[in-house]
Amino acid sequence: MRSLLFLVLISFCWADSYVANFTLERDRIFHIHENGPRLLVKAEESKVFSQRGGNITLPCKFYRPHAPSDFGLHKIRIKWTKLTSNYLKEMDVYVEMGYHKKSYGNYQGRVSLKKSTENDVSLVITNIMLEDYGKYKCEVIEGLEDDTAIVALNLEGMVFPYFPRLGRYNFNFHEAQQACLEQDAVIASFDQLYEAWRLGLDWCNAGWLSDGSVQYPITNPREPCGGKNTVPGIRNYGFSDKDLSRYDVFCFTSKFNGRFYYLIHPTKLTYDEAVHACLKDGAQIAKVGQMFAAWKLLGYDRCDAGWLADGSVRYPISRPRKRCSPTEAAVRFVGFPDKKHKLYGVYCYRSYQ
Repeated sequence: MRSLLFLVLISFCWADSYVANFTLERDRIFHIHENGPRLLVKAEESKVFSQRGGNITLPCKFYRPHAPSDFGLHKIRIKWTKLTSNYLKEMDVYVEMGYHKKSYGNYQGRVSLKKSTENDVSLVITNIMLEDYGKYKCEVIEGLEDDTAIVALNLEGMVFPYFPRLGRYNFNFHEAQQACLEQDAVIASFDQLYEAWRLGLDWCNAGWLSDGSVQYPITNPREPCGGKNTVPGIRNYGFSDKDLSRYDVFCFTSKFNGRFYYLIHPTKLTYDEAVHACLKDGAQIAKVGQMFAAWKLLGYDRCDAGWLADGSVRYPISRPRKRCSPTEAAVRFVGFPDKKHKLYGVYCYRSYQ
């Protein structure tokens, strides 16, 4: 007796408990058979970890417990998409059906299917970029049958707060995104900020996140930061106008493929002299994100204030000591000095690529 096929249309909501009021309503069609579904999609791991420049495999396999004998692989369509930070849209990553294959955007030339077995449709991503962080959906489609699995790609890295020479609360959302890119970073997600807070990040200035929300992490409650008697946590300003509202920004950076170093020079330098000195040494003046990555991920420690590309002067301390951040390991911020008259050392960066 032929299987009876019923179409059931349902709507469901998916809410993130950490990010307030994100709701996703999507219509999906489920095909229910007398003998159960013919297609199941599963991910062996729900979360995988990598770092910038590395390679990673997002696991995904499909199973056909009740498939007919003429069920052929040529009928299978594999589609990988990336969920955006607010889950309202999906970005195409890779599609394959038979001999037809297509990758999209920044993923072109970097993605393929693993295919270790007939049912293995895991996605291999090479040369991981900061923008690759996030949740991915593996979808397998055969005729009227389809099923999906979600895999999260996490990157080893760190979050740092950033504001421009003009001072705090001077970025709209789009300017905040660009500011992070200019510092060898990307605007951080809520999950990345939450992990940074869990590891001790305490910052009293509100900053943009990738979903368009404005938040800040507090580990030491005090009056100027939500109140002394409040509990530690992520303070949430909600969603602001991306064009008109102005805040700081939280950026995320990861391991780099290069050398970060303090340039030994016989004299202190103006900003322009610092830029030229790095170029003369076969490098470029370093960016803020590169200093934070070297400090956090490589344990870089130097008690010499030096120019960075944005015109700020900072120095990284991994081993607190007298005269060099005596109470905590931190990237110390001197400020945005006069570029033409103030003299400092300089931090340079030489890429290996």
